[in-house]
Amino acid sequence: MEPRASREPEAAEVLPQHRFDVRSLEAYLNQHLPSFGAEPEAKLTVAQYRSGQSNPTFYLQKGFQEYVLRKKPPGSLLPKAHMIDREFKVQKALFSIGFPVPKPLLYCSDASVIGTEFYVMEHVQGRIFRDVTIPGVSPAERSALYVAMVETLARLHSLNINSLHLEGHGTGAGYCKRQVSTWTKQYQAAAHQDIPAMNQLSDWLMKNLPDNDNEESLIHGDFKLDNIVFHPTESRVIAVLDWELSTIGHPLSDLAYLSLFYFWPRTLRLRNSGFYLQENRGIPSMEELISIYCRCRGINSILPNWNFFLALAYFKLAGILQGVYSRYLLGNNVSDNSFQFANVVQPLAETGLLLSKRTYRTTVPPVDTTRELFVQTRRGQEVLARVKHFMQEHILPAEKEVIKFYVKNENSVDKWKKPSVIDKLKEMAKAQGLWNLFLPAESSLNQLDYALIAEETGKCFFAPDVFNCQAPDTGNMELLHLYGSERQKQQWLEPLLEGNIASCFCMTEPDVASSDATNIECSIERDGNSYIVDGKKWWSSGTGNPNCKIAIVMGRTKNTSTNRHKQHSMILVPINTPGVEIIRPLSVFGYMDQMHGGHFEIHFNQVRVPATNLILGEGRGFEIAQGRLGPGRIHHCMRAIGLAERALQIMCERAAQRVAFQKKLYSHEVVAHWIAESRIAIEEMRLLTLKAAHMIDTLGSAGAKKEIAMIKVATPRAVCKIIDQAIQVCGGAGVSQDYPLANMYALARTLRIADGPDEVHLSAIAKMELTDQARRLRAKV
Repeated sequence: MEPRASREPEAAEVLPQHRFDVRSLEAYLNQHLPSFGAEPEAKLTVAQYRSGQSNPTFYLQKGFQEYVLRKKPPGSLLPKAHMIDREFKVQKALFSIGFPVPKPLLYCSDASVIGTEFYVMEHVQGRIFRDVTIPGVSPAERSALYVAMVETLARLHSLNINSLHLEGHGTGAGYCKRQVSTWTKQYQAAAHQDIPAMNQLSDWLMKNLPDNDNEESLIHGDFKLDNIVFHPTESRVIAVLDWELSTIGHPLSDLAYLSLFYFWPRTLRLRNSGFYLQENRGIPSMEELISIYCRCRGINSILPNWNFFLALAYFKLAGILQGVYSRYLLGNNVSDNSFQFANVVQPLAETGLLLSKRTYRTTVPPVDTTRELFVQTRRGQEVLARVKHFMQEHILPAEKEVIKFYVKNENSVDKWKKPSVIDKLKEMAKAQGLWNLFLPAESSLNQLDYALIAEETGKCFFAPDVFNCQAPDTGNMELLHLYGSERQKQQWLEPLLEGNIASCFCMTEPDVASSDATNIECSIERDGNSYIVDGKKWWSSGTGNPNCKIAIVMGRTKNTSTNRHKQHSMILVPINTPGVEIIRPLSVFGYMDQMHGGHFEIHFNQVRVPATNLILGEGRGFEIAQGRLGPGRIHHCMRAIGLAERALQIMCERAAQRVAFQKKLYSHEVVAHWIAESRIAIEEMRLLTLKAAHMIDTLGSAGAKKEIAMIKVATPRAVCKIIDQAIQVCGGAGVSQDYPLANMYALARTLRIADGPDEVHLSAIAKMELTDQARRLRAKV
């Protein structure tokens, strides 16, 4: 045989027992495989993969062309095992519909060529992880890889068997019973010693078959991490390998087999990793994987008989490894470490027995709301629990990485870009259905439901972006959802909801007191089938985002109305329209706020856009603005409360760590009072904001005007005070880059101006209060 090929690091010299006639193979491929002879002077080299334990697999290289060959092992084989013709058939069917598998090229049933049947497929270049902990990647990427894997499994199980012409690939109904019988026979045929646990587990499985043993899906049969090829740089599955055990059967058997590592016996070493799976940042919980899988398939995440499928998976794995050891004894094994499997069958069987006796929650744990005044819906509670878990497991661990990116690129041309970890987190959140949670039409959440979710996301500065719930896009999406035409929704709302583009909102102007929005001077004038937009805007948030493609601009339109609130309109202006001039970014207390796309001054110099870009109609700008700002102020305030919770946490941690004047900081009465007052203020803010959210849900934004104005004043004031006290407790560190408090203060202080300054809201509250009091007085009279 030729020496091993050098391009494939996982392949090595062909084992003596698996050698075959390379010249015979080369002659056959030259004749039957198109393009194989494209480089006639190049020699065919062969190397063998060591990772497989069943059908020997080889890496073929001829010049610049790369292939993979799979064949039956030599010698005596177990009945119905190693049927590589089935592998080839199922891969061919899946490849034809775009499912990620290597392209199958050729099947040879003539055993005289290399001694057994074989098939050839394209070589797929990517990443294969042998260690379930996936070392060497960030927690966010680790999570994204697991999410991509379980999404691929759900996609497989959703395929139509008939359209694939795979009706005969398996019997289907009664799959679980056949599996127990098949693996019992396989084990008994290969057993080298008596293992009572295997017999007991076989008996239990046969006596506890699920009632729904009639589900029919195309299943892989050996779906696990090291049978997946991921994209070289992206968290995306590009190929699923090793279809030897594929058949028509119950899909939960694949999902349970994928979940084996969660319950791995502590006495056994996980393959290529430690003895058992310790806490590992970024690996989703079993409940999370099940939730993603079920959402992708559109099924209930409460899975009956889950303990049966876990026990079956361990029984099957024990049977497989018993077969591997049997082939080792016969001398036709693939792997050098096959002898080790003699001692793993018993602990695997014992684990299966233990799992058979347990019951499992397959959904994310619910939140206890028994002590709350404003209670979320059941869906709201479930989503909040998932968001909290996602924050703890994936977002907060990535915080240092994100901050490091912005510090590194502070003066770079890349400063407005986002780190790749954000995109990976967004992929994960979207896959888990934690996407567009702010919009009731998309999420089925009401304002009260989302308010508590917004508080949770407020604890990390980039968390809203991960869930596609970031300002100003949320307000713009609400605006288009409520007031946009069908064409405007299709062109702009849909890509915003998908997270494919970003947007900005242009209202405030540098040359007038924009706190009185009737002062706005930017003009929107009709000119035939177009409108001409001309004027200056600033504090247009999100403009620096490289994905910002559309601006919603408020301006004055000529009309005959004497009502000052009916003289303005809103219009859609694509950022790349001629005449749109981005002047400069504006800092907030020195911060450029790159993560959120910054805040920019923009000039619209005789910008012409189609008349169809006008939203709702001329003179309806204030009507739209009020509809946009109601829920948005709830979101801002609840995120600010989340910020306050984070500040209080930092304050308490610092107070417990530091000693001044021979006692802990929290022992000083003034610090203790700050801690207590902060907790009181947070609870007050939360209740007031939840009341406003409840009123929007029950009375609409108009019926909650006073409460919305009240939270807009009370919350930023209280949050500023809490952050200020946290800074005071942290001392010099509090205003440094070592703590997030200075940036948090800048954000909170800005809220006292954004969406209307405190004084405007106070005047509105006073006016509404006087009106309410006068109404009560008249009622008494």
